[in-house]
Amino acid sequence: MTPTLDAPRANRRTALAVLSATMLMTVLDGSIVTVAMPAIGRDLGFSPAGLSWTVNAYLIAFGGLLLLAGRLGDLVGRKAVFLVGNAVFAAASLLAGLATTPGLLVAARFLQGAGSALASAVVLGILVTLFSEPGERARAIGVFSFTGAAGASLGQVVGGLLTDALSWHWIFFINLPIGAATVALAVRALPRDRGAGLAAGADVPGAVLVTAGLMLGIHTVVGVADHGWTTARTLGPGALALALLVAFTVRQATARTPLMPLRLLRSRAVVGANLVQLPTMSAMFAFQILVALFMQRVLHYSALSTGLAMLPAATAIGGVSLLLSPRLNTRFGARNVLLVGLVLLFGAMLLLRTVPERADYATDLLPVMLLISGGGLVLPALTSLAMADASPRDAGLVSGLFNTTQQIGMALGVAVLSTLASTRTAAALAAGATPPAALTDGYHLAFSAAAALLAAAFAAALLALRASR
Repeated sequence: MTPTLDAPRANRRTALAVLSATMLMTVLDGSIVTVAMPAIGRDLGFSPAGLSWTVNAYLIAFGGLLLLAGRLGDLVGRKAVFLVGNAVFAAASLLAGLATTPGLLVAARFLQGAGSALASAVVLGILVTLFSEPGERARAIGVFSFTGAAGASLGQVVGGLLTDALSWHWIFFINLPIGAATVALAVRALPRDRGAGLAAGADVPGAVLVTAGLMLGIHTVVGVADHGWTTARTLGPGALALALLVAFTVRQATARTPLMPLRLLRSRAVVGANLVQLPTMSAMFAFQILVALFMQRVLHYSALSTGLAMLPAATAIGGVSLLLSPRLNTRFGARNVLLVGLVLLFGAMLLLRTVPERADYATDLLPVMLLISGGGLVLPALTSLAMADASPRDAGLVSGLFNTTQQIGMALGVAVLSTLASTRTAAALAAGATPPAALTDGYHLAFSAAAALLAAAFAAALLALRASR
């Protein structure tokens, strides 16, 4: 039995605002951390490789627990899971703001990811159930996506301002009023629903397997910068991570109540959208991290200047997703819009490969920020494609799988591309290059890899997704 939403009793506009506020809080947190990473590393004494765990601890918990959270939404009701998730995220934000050691911050970030998983796993399921008419749903998804982009732009500027004016601790405290307001409004605005009951079962072993496999896999990739790709300290944990993920797949085929029923993979739309999303999110999120680090470590921008410099990208994504994407998806089909967006993103990565160590913002970086507007076409189109064939029974599961793929792609992108950049930088320094030149060389390699990921996403979209109007 799946949750039954009492939609007629809800104010759908208020409900959409509440759902979008959760997206705002989640994305706000991610973008704030991006510009504050150098300050966090200096203050808490993170190693260069260890610093990536301020991002990856969150992403791994988020991605690893999304499927379990989606199942819990089916069992106890999506509204209840949404409320608990927002409360956990706000409490973990308080712990992160109070952290005084790397270990405490990473643990708090993991808890933040768990709270986000609970809330986000059910958001799309609630949204597509409330807005069932195609045009209405497209507009709602456009508003939802715009809020995410607004959170990114707001987070980068506010994060830079708070980090420079106060300290990085305040970038987490800002989540507290947003979380409190979201919970208060959600209690009244979200429709009541009924789940199947906990007796129907949740696949906790499956959640443990996938979370442990992802965490060990990311840890392996991050450690490559210190140990190399072919050493026992890399191959051993990597093999174990792969074994855990294979065991998860076997578990899903045999469990009575699997987290991810393999029947979902019979849908070409679901499989295709997730195949495209994995490399796309790897490239897009790594862009956000690496460009911010490039600006601060090579161009010597302050945290606030970095946020302002990144603002055109987030604004362009938000404007396109809200104003253009719904109309274009309806008129030309989501697949065609997706392909155009991927081409724009690919062009942005090619430009980044040529940015010099003494870059001029107006001529070298601003064109990149404008081309990133392709993300405003890609993200709503992918969401529409992934959810197009989802029945009410499977809406929560498909939403959970879609969000899981998104977070896995982001974590892998940060881990792999950051490792490529740091490895190339170390080699350039050993060869006698200056630090700015070595860092620039490393970032150029990472952006080349991001372009290759987007080319793979374009090919997957052509082959795996059907054109439609």
